[in-house]
Amino acid sequence: MKALLQRVAHASVKVDGEVKGAIQRGVLILLGVEANDTDAELDKTLAKLIGLRIFNDEAGKMNRSCEDIAGSYLVISQFTLCADTSKGKRPSYIKAMAPEPADAMYQRFCDKLAKLSGRPVERGVFGADMKVELLNDGPVTLMLHYPPDA
Repeated sequence: MKALLQRVAHASVKVDGEVKGAIQRGVLILLGVEANDTDAELDKTLAKLIGLRIFNDEAGKMNRSCEDIAGSYLVISQFTLCADTSKGKRPSYIKAMAPEPADAMYQRFCDKLAKLSGRPVERGVFGADMKVELLNDGPVTLMLHYPPDA
């Protein structure tokens, strides 16, 4: 499982011109679910994400979490994070989980994130052609990957 986190001042996602999810200050999460992922990877990703200190305190140090600043989350499914670009010029997506189980895992991820964090979780539309807008704050961008690359 790969989760690309971006600290944002605001972010939104549209499908066919209609806003499906939007947040102000918080974290935009682009989530890639890989073929061999289980709830163990989901739980490890959430355990790292909840309480991750990526927001500045009064001294300008990253000592506050999304929960600490009363921020929100926007989670977008993004199978392209699972791309293998090691050969040729065309990415291979063979490592990505099939759509039906990936959607179920994406929904579980969002549901658990809301429950564990106590924060609002907005969502994109799984499998849709989405237009994501964001103002990256910092910029701060981090990659979580379970299991980690060797």
